[in-house]
Amino acid sequence: MNYLIVFAVSFLSATVLPLGSEGVLLYYVSEANSAIVWLWFWASIGNTLGALTNWYLGRYLAQYEHSKWFPVSIKSRQKAEHFFNRYGIWTLLFTWLPIIGDAISLVAGVFHTPIRYFLPFVFIGKAARYALLLWGQSWLLNG
Repeated sequence: MNYLIVFAVSFLSATVLPLGSEGVLLYYVSEANSAIVWLWFWASIGNTLGALTNWYLGRYLAQYEHSKWFPVSIKSRQKAEHFFNRYGIWTLLFTWLPIIGDAISLVAGVFHTPIRYFLPFVFIGKAARYALLLWGQSWLLNG
């Protein structure tokens, strides 16, 4: 059950919902019956799939760009496109960042970033963040 909760919270926190998966992950790491590797794995998978949800939203919303209700102006979108094209798929490594990460994954969908690039880069960034978090906690507790 611990793994399912970590997965679900990690998934939801990678979408536009304001949740923090780090606290939940660290809470379950402190329980003796949870394997750290599996918690890391399910948090990384959940967070990556949450970013994939944003990617799909970006792909879907792009068709409404010229609608009056569209939340981003064409000028702002062009600015984001310039930035994304300049730094390319490497920006996907930073989808773990709060707020900005959600925008990066959404923009990647709007600009039709191939999923074969999106998934590995996003997973690497998110998995590295969780690994660093777990290592830091272990280092602090064990000196």
